[in-house]
Amino acid sequence: MIKGTTKLLGVIGHPIAHSLSPAMHNAAISHLGVDFVYLPFPVKPGDLKAALAGFAAIDLRGFSITIPHKQAILPLLAEVSPIARAIGAVNTVYLTDQGWCGTNTDVEGFLAPLQTPPTPPCQGGAKDDRPASFSDDRAVPSNPPPYQGGARGGSDWSQKVAVILGNGGAARAVVAGCAQLGCAEIHVVGRSAPNLAEFQQSWVTSPMPVQNLQVHTWDDLSMLISQADLLVNTTPVGMYPHGEKSPVSAAALDRISAGAIVYDLIYTPNPTQFLKDAQLRGARAIDGLEMLVQQGAAALKIWLDTESVPVDVMRQALRQHLGLD
Repeated sequence: MIKGTTKLLGVIGHPIAHSLSPAMHNAAISHLGVDFVYLPFPVKPGDLKAALAGFAAIDLRGFSITIPHKQAILPLLAEVSPIARAIGAVNTVYLTDQGWCGTNTDVEGFLAPLQTPPTPPCQGGAKDDRPASFSDDRAVPSNPPPYQGGARGGSDWSQKVAVILGNGGAARAVVAGCAQLGCAEIHVVGRSAPNLAEFQQSWVTSPMPVQNLQVHTWDDLSMLISQADLLVNTTPVGMYPHGEKSPVSAAALDRISAGAIVYDLIYTPNPTQFLKDAQLRGARAIDGLEMLVQQGAAALKIWLDTESVPVDVMRQALRQHLGLD
């Protein structure tokens, strides 16, 4: 129940009605029994500075940020964490004596299911369900084993190769995460050679430099997939309402190694066509819902100043909200 003593948290964006954050955060708040509420705040791009002043005036304790404010808020903050500066975006803001401070929990959210066993997004399909273009005759189990964390079942990433599809804002968080894992090679694949070169250079001069990053145009994808221990989609290809699409052709995905980890940041549909195709080829799949939950859990720990939040409750609230159960 909301009372006069209830402390406020929220999420800002424009538009904001589609946000899933209130569902998972309020479920966690209710489970913990703390006197907080998490609200969506529609903030137009030209109103961002005024919104920050208003939030401070009503003693808002913290908020999440979504499109289009993740970059625009940077110069308005009293302090920005090194990881947020490296990514070039803030997704979590909290209030201190110095004013509003920003960080980015997307990296922590991305890494969490690679370090702990997540709930498998799907269980693959029988051999007869393979797409017609799938020509590999090797035996693939109808139910690939659940992903158990770490590179191909281990925890040492120092000899592993990461391949990242896309070179936008989400890809920046994934590059930072792969660098933290200690991947031997990090390859980013994009459409525009000039944009890729700019992307690579930005990491050379970053607050968190990444020296083992290589960039490639889409022509190199098939060759890179055959080397990948971790293949991550950061593009919107395959997102609702175009759930039948995949960023990777069937012929290119045929080259994925059995046991490789395929990770899609998209969470609707769940699973994506990309993940279904990958599992049919013996890969281990992680969907974007887990990253969404984990980045939210990391933010909630900051706002509530606690080491423990009910991640399972947050995950279940989202699954119910999306009709996945």
